[in-house]
Amino acid sequence: MSETPAEQPFEHSPESPESHENSGVADFDAMTRDIAEVPAVEVIVTVAVNLMSAAAVKLGLTEEGDSYKDLDEARKLVSALAGLLDASATEISSFHAAPLRDGLKSLQLAFREASVVPDEPGQGPGEKYTGPVYG
Repeated sequence: MSETPAEQPFEHSPESPESHENSGVADFDAMTRDIAEVPAVEVIVTVAVNLMSAAAVKLGLTEEGDSYKDLDEARKLVSALAGLLDASATEISSFHAAPLRDGLKSLQLAFREASVVPDEPGQGPGEKYTGPVYG
């Protein structure tokens, strides 16, 4: 059975830039204009939520549980989230920062609980930015 052109998966061809108009690829200038209209706080919060979601998956906190659990990857994501929140704390309001900090603390505690040999308080992921986290 052969596929018709509409059924074939999208393939990007750098040799034919004029085909981009009809290929479903968003125009770069339009994407730039779109992102220019998004407030910085919204970009920061969106990145933080994406880091939180990815960390939760790597901690095995989803319905699939341990199938995606990877504590080394989770440590990196939680640390990145802590760094982002620490660096942006003065740039975003408490309205945005408070729930993100709560989520970060929950992830840090979940990391400690998931670890076979838990880090000492102050040594866990992101705790160099947040200080020691206690349950």
